[in-house]
Amino acid sequence: HVQLVESGGGLVQPGGSLRLSCAASGFSHRYINWIRQAPGKAPEWLCRISSDGQSTQYRESMKGRFTISRDSAKNTVDLQMNSLESDDTALYYCATDFNRHADWGQGTQVTVS
Repeated sequence: HVQLVESGGGLVQPGGSLRLSCAASGFSHRYINWIRQAPGKAPEWLCRISSDGQSTQYRESMKGRFTISRDSAKNTVDLQMNSLESDDTALYYCATDFNRHADWGQGTQVTVS
């Protein structure tokens, strides 16, 4: 299993920015995904990045505001979030895949208010 730990969440005003980080052991060969879950809603896949950092995919509605990046030397995957809105309030997770059988971190809370 891959161990994942998210950090960087917090309280931000609408229009602000946050940078989340996912630190992991043993994921160098895997895609890493960012997923979020708002209260009372199903988990929502946001984006993913390939093992070499060369390929990224985004949920259409996130394009232009969110950017995923990978630092292989540090073994981290970051999510830069700009122009945050109240609807972005959620618990943000990194995971090896978007399914319950994958490895997920514990999540980091982002509150836009």
